[in-house]
Amino acid sequence: MLPFVFLNKFENRTIDFANPNAVKALNTALLFTYYNISFWEFPDVNLCPPIPGRVDYIHHIADLLETSNIKVNIKVLDIGTGATCIYPILGNAAYDWTFVGTDINTASLKYAQNIINKNQLNYVVKLKHQKERSKIFQGILNKDDRFTVSICNPPFYKSEIEAIEATTRKLRGLNKDDNKFVRNFSGLKNELWYEGGEKAFIHNYLYESSLFKNQCIWFTTLVSKKELIKGVYSSLKKLKATDIKTINMVQGNKISRIIAWTFS
Repeated sequence: MLPFVFLNKFENRTIDFANPNAVKALNTALLFTYYNISFWEFPDVNLCPPIPGRVDYIHHIADLLETSNIKVNIKVLDIGTGATCIYPILGNAAYDWTFVGTDINTASLKYAQNIINKNQLNYVVKLKHQKERSKIFQGILNKDDRFTVSICNPPFYKSEIEAIEATTRKLRGLNKDDNKFVRNFSGLKNELWYEGGEKAFIHNYLYESSLFKNQCIWFTTLVSKKELIKGVYSSLKKLKATDIKTINMVQGNKISRIIAWTFS
């Protein structure tokens, strides 16, 4: 961490948040300091998740389960766990939950498994390979599988072009030279974009949740675009969800939300 720390013009110690190596080092330090995660290694090309935002999702899920009077034996399905395995390691560290993480990328699962092994979490975190890119639960859940809650951080963009445009805007906001294109949180294709974008992914998720409605008490997903909320509610009502909640999340200037629904 120290190699990336410098004094800014206000004489405060900080890091260059446009530097992906600095961002990764910071998040690694946070995991070690606050969550006792001693090993968190993965390729620099993979998405590096911001720890405060990820753990905020976990805390909101804990509140949701608390209000539903669900307090013990919590088993979480993490859709798109990625190479960092971030939600399982945070959820287990903060609340002692058990997890099954899924991903379509076998290389990402390999790195996630290494993180699990090195932190001795094999008995609480299992991984499954989703072989069909267009599927969420199908091919993953067996008829006897039961989960307390599913969580998901869907791809935001429709294409690589859209992802690049978003990063370029961010770099300009940081007063960085956009001719030196570097995504400060990195990310592979399957981590950042999906055909049809966030809207298509989420609606696929909504539909498949109705096919497995008795195998999970709560289904949840992050939604970055506020304008998608109305359509999500409309679809869930057609699918006969019995309860739908919007949980707002605020980190600094960024506002996102969690949509939670149940059929039970």
